[in-house]
Amino acid sequence: MRNRDWAYWLFLTPVLAALILVVIIPLLFGFYYSFTNWNGLGRLDFVGMQNFIDLFEDKRFMSSFWFTIKFSVAAIVMINVIGLGLALIVTSKIKTSSWLRTVFFMPNLIGGLILGFIWQFIFIKVFGAIGDVTGIEGLNGWLSTTGTGFWGLVILTSWQMAGYIMIIYIAYLQAVPEDLLEAAEIDGANGFQRFRHITFPLVAPAFTVSLFLTLSHSFKIYDQNLSLTNGAPYNSTEMVAMNIVRTAFTDNEMAYAQAKAVIFFVIVAIVSLLQVYFNKKREVEL
Repeated sequence: MRNRDWAYWLFLTPVLAALILVVIIPLLFGFYYSFTNWNGLGRLDFVGMQNFIDLFEDKRFMSSFWFTIKFSVAAIVMINVIGLGLALIVTSKIKTSSWLRTVFFMPNLIGGLILGFIWQFIFIKVFGAIGDVTGIEGLNGWLSTTGTGFWGLVILTSWQMAGYIMIIYIAYLQAVPEDLLEAAEIDGANGFQRFRHITFPLVAPAFTVSLFLTLSHSFKIYDQNLSLTNGAPYNSTEMVAMNIVRTAFTDNEMAYAQAKAVIFFVIVAIVSLLQVYFNKKREVEL
């Protein structure tokens, strides 16, 4: 028993040390700096809640915050719908299912910056060329307006994340008992009825996991936002993460940026935990 305890702490210690040094200590320092006027160089005076008061009066920050919320809602819905659809395709009895799983998952392996530049080329050059040939004016000037920039970010994120979320849904779909589906089919249930009354309730835990992952990912996007639109036009597609980075490293207002990050962290944590709580409760009801 003693050897087991010793080995347990031996393997756990490096992980705990990394967690404390990389996450816990910086988080505590961040909370402290958010109550100061630190500019990243030398000045450090305690200002209390002033940074938090200022950020709620910061129109640019509030605009980026609401844009992030709208983007997150659209991206979460689209990613989960597409991910579940892809999972249903690759778990059906088709010969190319293994190959399709690889193809659908591959976009998740590409870095955010590279993805942004790839889709920037598609939205501007490819869409523009198609618009010139077909005469569809709506395809010209993509990413030049707030609306098209918004949907460009949603499409990019969905393309990247759908394959990853697909893997989670596959794990739960493969755990659905075949005898239940066969019994329902014998009783006359069609494909939609079998999915609605048997498959969907049994994969409910997958929704809890997938919603948590897509929500946290959508809120903290930075790389894709930087390379696809860079906040243009006129910072109307600037998301919270980009706003915080620019406040810190462009305006050199480190403490103010940290106050924004603290508020952002608290909001995302509350929303994520509430989502997990209500989805877990729904799983029990199902």
